[in-house]
Amino acid sequence: MSSDTADLLVGLVGSGIGPSLSPALHMREARELGLPYRYVRLDLDALRLPAEGVGHLLRQARVAGFRGLNVTHPCKQLVIPHLDALDPAAEAIGAVNTVVFDDGRAIGHNTDWTGFRDGLLDGLPHARLDRVVLIGAGGAGAAASHALLTIGAGTVDVLDADAARACRLATALAGRFGAGRATGGAMGELPDRARAADGVVHATPTGMSEHPGLPIPAALLRPELWVAEIVYRPLDTELLRAARAAGCPTLDGGRMAVHQAAEAFRLFTGVDADVGRMRAHLTELVRGEAGEGGDRVA
Repeated sequence: MSSDTADLLVGLVGSGIGPSLSPALHMREARELGLPYRYVRLDLDALRLPAEGVGHLLRQARVAGFRGLNVTHPCKQLVIPHLDALDPAAEAIGAVNTVVFDDGRAIGHNTDWTGFRDGLLDGLPHARLDRVVLIGAGGAGAAASHALLTIGAGTVDVLDADAARACRLATALAGRFGAGRATGGAMGELPDRARAADGVVHATPTGMSEHPGLPIPAALLRPELWVAEIVYRPLDTELLRAARAAGCPTLDGGRMAVHQAAEAFRLFTGVDADVGRMRAHLTELVRGEAGEGGDRVA
């Protein structure tokens, strides 16, 4: 890594990140705004480093004059011990996807939760939030559930194929937001939970090209139920098609992807991105992939 350019230098750290759309999304927005900006991939696989090597890359990036890093799978938790500080939300969620180098310190942020929050408020501004079912208790689910409860959801029912993981997330959420604000359970509880819910948030890989299928039986979809997707490659998943056919209001995963990227861009540059322009660019990128023979997963 080198800083032999006047560009503001940022990067993405993760495993198998060659297909990531983040560099193109960030760099085009920077060009639109007239900012000198370079976004590089630091792929653990290409560099032949284990996931634990994220600390080594962080130190190298700091020395090389990087302004910051985006962090993706499998490093969102592993990077935390190597940071000087966490913003409150990243600390609460227990995951970091954006690191900013500021006055010699590495500060960890989580823009996944703000990305979901802003995407939901933007795309489904009138969604009822009395009771929401969240499918998937991994990192994306943790961010989405934090967002839902922050903006006033009454109760979030967390369901996962691993019921113990769902219960752990629900316990952590209840500890932060109050008793009764979150429950955890197994996927077998989905029919009963969905019937009582205002909305469903899907946060598992089901629906990606490599994991086709419906995470929710189509029979559970009804017009009164809004459906939010976190998968964005493809933008139009089987779940969203089934939900629209059932008359449900829907939110595609591109909303979260764009808003989290825009917030990371702001943290890196101090400049607000044009979210509408970034969304149009993401749509162009994803559709271009499909036209080349299928959607890839970042």
